[in-house]
Amino acid sequence: MAFFYSEPSRTFNEYLLIPNLTRKDCISENVVLKTPIVRFKEGEKSPLEINLPFASAIMQSVSDHNMAIALARCGGISFIYASQPVEKQAEMVSKVKKYKAGFVISDSNLTPENTLEDVVSLKEKTGHSTIAVTENGLPTGRLLGIVTSRDYRLSRYPLSMKVKEFMTPFSSLIYGKEGVTLKEANDMIWAHKLNCLPIIDNNQNLLYLVFRKDYDSHKENPNELLDRNKRLITGAGINTRDYRERVPALVDAGVDILCIDSSDGYSEWQNDTIRYIKEEYNGAVKVGAGNVVDREGFLYLAEAGADFVKVGIGGGSICITREQKGIGRGQATAVIEVAQARDEYFKKTGIYVPICSDGGIVHDYHIVLALAMGADFVMLGRYFARFDESPGRKLKVGGNFVKEYWGEGSNRARNWQRYDLGSGQKLEFEEGVDSYVPYAGKLKDNLDITVSKIKSTMCNCGALTIKELQKNARISLVSATSIIEGGAHDVILKESDFSS
Repeated sequence: MAFFYSEPSRTFNEYLLIPNLTRKDCISENVVLKTPIVRFKEGEKSPLEINLPFASAIMQSVSDHNMAIALARCGGISFIYASQPVEKQAEMVSKVKKYKAGFVISDSNLTPENTLEDVVSLKEKTGHSTIAVTENGLPTGRLLGIVTSRDYRLSRYPLSMKVKEFMTPFSSLIYGKEGVTLKEANDMIWAHKLNCLPIIDNNQNLLYLVFRKDYDSHKENPNELLDRNKRLITGAGINTRDYRERVPALVDAGVDILCIDSSDGYSEWQNDTIRYIKEEYNGAVKVGAGNVVDREGFLYLAEAGADFVKVGIGGGSICITREQKGIGRGQATAVIEVAQARDEYFKKTGIYVPICSDGGIVHDYHIVLALAMGADFVMLGRYFARFDESPGRKLKVGGNFVKEYWGEGSNRARNWQRYDLGSGQKLEFEEGVDSYVPYAGKLKDNLDITVSKIKSTMCNCGALTIKELQKNARISLVSATSIIEGGAHDVILKESDFSS
C-alpha cells in the first residue's frame, strides 16, 4: 500500500515569525549573515563560506558571468548555467575569475577604420562613452587609441569620418602596465586628472580599463566574496550526462564549486556524478546536489558525498512540474524535514552538510523563514532575473519595463539533461514556462534593501547570526484569514503619485 503523509505540505506563506526579546545589541549593523555552503566536520570551519546567504539560480535567464560578478561583489554566489556548450560555460567562469575589482575588460571597442556613425551606434547600444580603439576591434587587441565624447562633435563632424581621424592616439595616452595594483592605477588617475586609465601588456595589447568612477564603487563593496588569490568566487552548474567533459573544463577555468542541476536529485545518476568528481579530484573539487524534498533524498545525497544539498521541487515561479507530473512538496515542509535530517546526520556522523532552499520564495521575509527553518542559504531565480545584470532582454510591455524570464524546463531552454530519465536526448514535455518579470534596476540597489529587511527581522527575533536564528526562532502556522489581515485591508488606498 502506498505511504500517506498525515500532514499537508505547507508553503512559506502559511507561517509567520513570533518576535523574541530584542536585546540592545540587536541592531542591524551587528547582524552577520556569513554562512557555510560546503560540508565540514564538527569543530572545524567550512572550506567555503559566503558573506550573504544568496545564490542565483542555475538558469539561462539568471546566471551568466555578469550576474556572477555582480553577486560575488555583494557577497553572494552564482552558479553559471549548464544548459550551454561546455566551452562557453568555461569561458564565463574564466571571465569571472579574471575580473578584478576596478579592472574592467573593455566591452566597447572599435578599429581605426570604423566611422563616427559606428561610435554613435555603439554608444547607444552600450551606454558607454569611452571606447577603446584596437587594431582588430577586440577587447584584448593592440591598443591604438581611445575615443570619448570629448573627441568629436556631431554638429561638426560627418558620420562618415573615420575613428583614426579624431581619436586620441596611443602616443598621447597615459597608461598603466600589466601588474599595476588598483591603488597605483587610482593614484595615476588622480595625479593626471584622468577619467579612464588603460592597462596594457608588454606588447601594447589592451588588458583592462580603470575608471575614476569605480574607485568609490570598490569601497562600497566590503562583502566581496574573494578566494585566496583575491579573485571573485563563482559556482557553475553541471548535469549527469556530460559531466566527464564538463567538469574538467570548468575546473581548468577556475570554478570554485559545482552543483548538479536537476529537478529530481534522488537518483542513481547523481550518485554516480558525485562519486566520479570526488574520486577524480580526490575530494578537492566541491559539488552540491539536488533537488530533494524529504529525509530519504537528503541522506542519499549526503552519503554519496554531496557538499551541500538543494531542497525544493515544483516551487519556482516558472516551474510547472507539480502541474505536469504531480511531483513536489510545499517548500516550507520540505525545508523543515530536510533540516531535521541534516541535524540528525550531523549528530550521528559529526559532519555538517549545508542545505539550500531553492524555490517558493515570493516575499523577502520568506528568506528569513527559510533560514529559520534550517536552510543555510537560499537560491533565487525570479528575484535575480529582474535586474540589469541578468541575461534576459529588457523590454517594454503594456507601458511597463519587464525582463524576460524562462524556466530551464521550457522549450526555450531546451535543457533536456535537467529532466533526463535515461529516455533520450529530447524534452518530451515542458516543466517550465516562458514569461516576463517586472524590471527592477540594478542588483546591488535591490539586494541592499532585501538585506536590510532580513537583518531587521532577525533583530526582532533576537538573533545576530543565522545559527542563532535557527536555534531561537519561534514560528507560527497561520490561517487563511490571518494572511488577509496581514496586508492592507478595510481601507481605500491612495494612488501613488510619482510626479512629485
